Amino acid sequence: MLKNIVVLGSLNVDNILKMPRMPFEGETMALQDVTTAPGGKGANQAVAAARQGANVFFVGAVGNDTNGQFMKTTLLTNGVNVDQVAVKSDVPTGSAYIMLQENGANTIMIHGGANQALTLDHVEAARDIIAKADILVAQFEVPLAVITAAFAMAKAYNVQTILNPAPAVYSITPELAALTDVIVPNETEAQLLSGIKVIPDEGVLNRVADKLLATGVPRVIITLGGAGSFVAEGTKRWFVDPVKVLAQDTTAAGDTFIGTLANVLNKDFTNIDASVTRATYASALAVTRAGAIPSIPTYEEVDNFNDTATKL
Repeated sequence: MLKNIVVLGSLNVDNILKMPRMPFEGETMALQDVTTAPGGKGANQAVAAARQGANVFFVGAVGNDTNGQFMKTTLLTNGVNVDQVAVKSDVPTGSAYIMLQENGANTIMIHGGANQALTLDHVEAARDIIAKADILVAQFEVPLAVITAAFAMAKAYNVQTILNPAPAVYSITPELAALTDVIVPNETEAQLLSGIKVIPDEGVLNRVADKLLATGVPRVIITLGGAGSFVAEGTKRWFVDPVKVLAQDTTAAGDTFIGTLANVLNKDFTNIDASVTRATYASALAVTRAGAIPSIPTYEEVDNFNDTATKL
């Protein structure tokens, strides 16, 4: 049976600024190209889950503008239900400015816009779809109070919860931690949350995991880019190996990972290792392509990845 996944999150129009490297302070640099594309962590994760075969429902907000209609159309085109995407007349649709370097690394600045205008009323309006969901996914591009209320509602209906603590924060509240089944930070996010410099070393990652588990979250998956992932579930700790590829654009790698993970993770978490492995393949395939949503692979593409020549 197909999973029902609810994504509570952001809808942004991405402005992609291509450059050879990051400019130095005070430097004027000519851009190689400027393009726009649909994005936002919420949108990316929703599309990733939908392309992996899930029934996906979005809870979010856009402005009453061209960008808002563009984002709703993008979700609909990718099979995501937008009945709970509110249209706000007093704020613009969210936007992001992505500084993409030649080596594939990116730095992102965000203007929240309508994403930050979500309220508890939006959560209540989405009660029916949350109650029927298998899993609820959220990030920190919408208000914390809204995420906490949605996670509390999810747990009341025995719905799994995945938290992506991005953009990076220094802490999560004990209340939200207690409502989270899996937290999925990258190196930067894990470092801020733990106060420990994150490197792909087992001893260091065990200390980081201990800090995160101590908040009350029962499972931690730290994504490490080219070094793979580190999983901690109580006293069980293990690495999941990376897939080596020639990276073109890392913009949606983490979001592809999370959307894929949500689609394949069992209710009892017994297949967490296999789920992280599949999510790793999906994100590796995504970074070989340009853009955010355009780079996200389908279920069949991930299945066939072993047979492609993309891997190094």
